[in-house]
Amino acid sequence: MDFSDQRISYEKGELHEEVLLESPFELLTLWVNEALQQKAPEPYAISLATCGSDNMPAVRTVLVREINDEGIVFYSNYLSHKGQDIDQNPHAEALFFWHDMQRQVRVRGTIAKIDRKKTEAYFQKRPYESQIGAWVSQPQSGPVASRQAMDDKFAELKQQYPEGKVPTPEFWGGYQITATEIEFWQGRPNRLHDRIIYTKADAGDQWHTKRLLP
Repeated sequence: MDFSDQRISYEKGELHEEVLLESPFELLTLWVNEALQQKAPEPYAISLATCGSDNMPAVRTVLVREINDEGIVFYSNYLSHKGQDIDQNPHAEALFFWHDMQRQVRVRGTIAKIDRKKTEAYFQKRPYESQIGAWVSQPQSGPVASRQAMDDKFAELKQQYPEGKVPTPEFWGGYQITATEIEFWQGRPNRLHDRIIYTKADAGDQWHTKRLLP
């Protein structure tokens, strides 16, 4: 298929230096909240890119569960392909994309496991079936004989762990991307998009901003 004649003019917003906030996380939170207000589907979803020792990049969609003053937090299976990549190379990049708002945000930085108590507190907030699902997917990304085998394991674990009694798996937990760069992109007409990047100084908590060519 040839998509060379398919194009959209981006005309839904603009991003000027005078509206920037001191912290990129304040601006990121503002944009996520605006996406929530406009009922964008799962506006806290990101494309997460990692690269392990094989030097082959891998990308997948995960759900952000927290934005704090240092970065963004998501949860996953530590033994998954992404978990192996992170063990081998603790750097990652995440991309938020809100199509209807013609916006995206790139978050780049180091990545590490979060505090275990925080993981356990979040796991107990998950729906019961999702808790069981985390135990079924072990190891995540590993081969399985059939869909039926998965469903049977799910039923077996529901018998083993009644609702309210599901322990947090040791192989499952949270990661935080501690950001060193955050780039905000707002689509504009004629492909002259607004791109502003926040970069953290080598020492201290101060962020510097600059405009990038589209």
